[in-house]
Amino acid sequence: MTSEFSEDIRKALTVLRAGGVILYPTDTIWGLGCDATNAAAVKKIYDIKRRPDSKSLIVLVNSVAMLTRYIDNPPDVAMQMVELSDKPLTVIYDKGRGLAQGVASADGSIGARICSEPFCDELITALRKPIISTSANISGENAPALFDEIDSEIIDAVDYVCLYRQGDRTRAEASPVIKVSEKGIIKILRK
Repeated sequence: MTSEFSEDIRKALTVLRAGGVILYPTDTIWGLGCDATNAAAVKKIYDIKRRPDSKSLIVLVNSVAMLTRYIDNPPDVAMQMVELSDKPLTVIYDKGRGLAQGVASADGSIGARICSEPFCDELITALRKPIISTSANISGENAPALFDEIDSEIIDAVDYVCLYRQGDRTRAEASPVIKVSEKGIIKILRK
């Protein structure tokens, strides 16, 4: 790891621990993130995005062990699909626990993705908690695949803008989303 990478992680971590919101590159597109267990930080994300709080948010974890700390009874079929997927896969599980109000859907379901992207992995490991991951845009507008596509209103509203991968010109896409019930019933929500 370079000193710039380590310094970027340190600054982002300081903001996350203080209940702030970061703008960061995920394993898919650029996102807004915060400590997924901090209700005030989660509310800030809703405010920045001007998003109705009736819409849930996705959390990033970096291991199956962390996932099982925050998701009740993740079905084996979901774990198998995550392992077999050749790209990041977001799974909606029936029930989560230990996350801030506003993260889960009204029915208690939680969207989670196991993320191994180096920056996110390092951040989640250091925080020792899941991080919110929602596209870095005003609700209803296009999600930014590149840093240069992020609206200045979003950049100005966050507490820290990560430097990592700002110059990356690889166009990314949002992850596919599937819902897997405790009974193993699979529904594709986004391809």
